[in-house]
Amino acid sequence: MSLSPRRNQWRRRPLPPGGSPPPAPASGDAAAPSPVHKDQGSVVQAALYRDGRRVSTPDSLAETFRQLREYPDGMAWIGLHRPTEAEVLSLAAEFDLHELAVEDALEAHQRPKLERYGDTLFVVLRAARYLDAQEEVEFGELHVFVGRDFLITVRHGAAPDLSAVRHRMEKSPELLALGPEAVLYAILDAVVDGYAPVVAGVQNDIDEIETEVFGGDPAVSRRIYELAREMVEFQRATRPLVGMLHALMAGFAKYGTDEELQSYLRDVADHVTHTSERVDGFRQALADILTVNATLVTQQQNEEMRAMAEAGFEQNEEIKKISSWAAILFAPTLVGTIYGMNFESMPELRWAFGYPFAVALMAVVCVSLYFIFKRRDWL
Repeated sequence: MSLSPRRNQWRRRPLPPGGSPPPAPASGDAAAPSPVHKDQGSVVQAALYRDGRRVSTPDSLAETFRQLREYPDGMAWIGLHRPTEAEVLSLAAEFDLHELAVEDALEAHQRPKLERYGDTLFVVLRAARYLDAQEEVEFGELHVFVGRDFLITVRHGAAPDLSAVRHRMEKSPELLALGPEAVLYAILDAVVDGYAPVVAGVQNDIDEIETEVFGGDPAVSRRIYELAREMVEFQRATRPLVGMLHALMAGFAKYGTDEELQSYLRDVADHVTHTSERVDGFRQALADILTVNATLVTQQQNEEMRAMAEAGFEQNEEIKKISSWAAILFAPTLVGTIYGMNFESMPELRWAFGYPFAVALMAVVCVSLYFIFKRRDWL
């Protein structure tokens, strides 16, 4: 993937009269990470390299452009975090960046992709990190412009931490001397390595969810759904990356990629393929867990409904018994109440057999009701 000189090389402004290149730092300072330029807005890190060693740490984009013109064989590595439109447009004018790539870098929310615009590669990556406290996955977006003598990173989000990549590359000047292509592969490696803690965290979450499912936790369904959505986002970050890396590997012979870089890229491709397969497995596992959870919830609901039905049946049987005895006791009460009214015109009051008749009537009614209710299994 050897890159040719960029098209606007001839457009660089000449040095001011009497201008001279800035002195190179001492060898002991060459590998030191560049400071964060808080006074330059979105410029997080900017450095100029020559033969794999840092020769300058400009304080602004304009100074970076000026010094890069002074070093025809140098390389500029510029890191931006949520840049302003003016900053991106100044980079586009200086490095002849394609307007479509510039628009993507400004708007963000792009899918992972690898595109070539003339002599410049434009790479979009989705980084991820696992937040232990919240037990969730946070995604960031990284745009990378790669030219012959420059590499520009535009971060949207906290991940990934490119300062560690810069520090590691500066500790290996022989690798950094291979140019922007080596830095791109180091960034790819850092993004893919950042997936490993996420995979471990998600695996732990799935293990906990399985325990909660079989423990009958009612809130587990929401957790399964939220984790499944994160896995969809994770899959969108990793699956296109597999094709991107294979596209880079397909261009090894065409662009004369260094053999050491080829080994690095193959290793990164193996890791991202493994990660993508794990993410696919997570999605399937979550789908299975959700099905099992739905089945267990349905069984629990059926058991509760059956228990309620049995309780209702038992209550109904008790009501039948109570109603039956109430009816049996009501019959003699009714007879006794009628004959207890003591009206003078009641013929049975002076009848010699009135009392035995009333008692017999009560007994007959009670016994009859008892056998009727018994036959109907109310008693």
